[in-house]
Amino acid sequence: MDGRNYTTITEFILVGFSEFKDLQLLLFIMFLLMYIITVLGNMSIILAYIITPILNTPMYFFLSNFSFLEICYVTSTVPKLLSNLLAGDKTISFYSCSLQMYCVLLLGGTECYMLAAMAYDRYIAICHPLLYSTIMNNKVCIQLIGGSWLIGAVNSLIHTTLTFKLPFCNDHTINHFFCDVPPVLKLACTDTWINETVIFIVAGGVIVGSLILTVISYAFIISSILNINSRRSKAFSTCSSHFMVVAIFYGSGIFMYFRPNTKYAMYQERLVSLMYTIIAPLLNPFIYSLRNNEVKLAIRHSLIIVVQTC
Repeated sequence: MDGRNYTTITEFILVGFSEFKDLQLLLFIMFLLMYIITVLGNMSIILAYIITPILNTPMYFFLSNFSFLEICYVTSTVPKLLSNLLAGDKTISFYSCSLQMYCVLLLGGTECYMLAAMAYDRYIAICHPLLYSTIMNNKVCIQLIGGSWLIGAVNSLIHTTLTFKLPFCNDHTINHFFCDVPPVLKLACTDTWINETVIFIVAGGVIVGSLILTVISYAFIISSILNINSRRSKAFSTCSSHFMVVAIFYGSGIFMYFRPNTKYAMYQERLVSLMYTIIAPLLNPFIYSLRNNEVKLAIRHSLIIVVQTC
């Protein structure tokens, strides 16, 4: 324990990007446009999967679920960020903060294993094409998606519960644009070594564990692709899109949760958090669609149907 006074916290203040006072309106417009593009881009992939029969395969089943996850991900942080940029009141209630943290961690943990499931799907498709339809049946696909959500929910519940059981001091200013574990722990009036240990063990198991599964899948995929004489470029193209998403998400996530607390300034933490909470969901529809002719054609087809219906 240190000598600081405890207090009953009813609300927090999200600093966000308040140091850029002259750019608040510009930042609001920028993040609003990013949010709209992210939602519309990911919704177009979901709509294309639903409308286009040719996309009714396990690969696009995972992609449509991943797009839904990304919409939820940006919605858990961006609306509150936009509100703080536009309004003078930057407060968030204690329970809203805990709910936001739970949602962000739930979606982040789920995304880890959904990316691993997508890598496994590509491994089966490329390394065992004759058994693909047998192994990746509807039951297995649903189990992989459900398991991803379950792991994310358990991981999120552990961290959120441990964080908000801590006693907080008079300072209730969160130097971040959403309620994330590291900046909230800085407000605690007690030693947080248990929380930090749990982050390394539990979050490490989620992030590193899923990353290992993904890397193993891609090791087999690359080995198999190098032995393919035909369709090598198509196989590389199919997997390279997913690999770019994995690199962006895991790179920023590992930087955020597995580094010394005092090594980087808080503004750097906010920039890194932007990568996996806002930038990555924004880029995903473009990464997958621009490098996949089937998705591009399906999106065009679905948009035509929507326009004709309207």
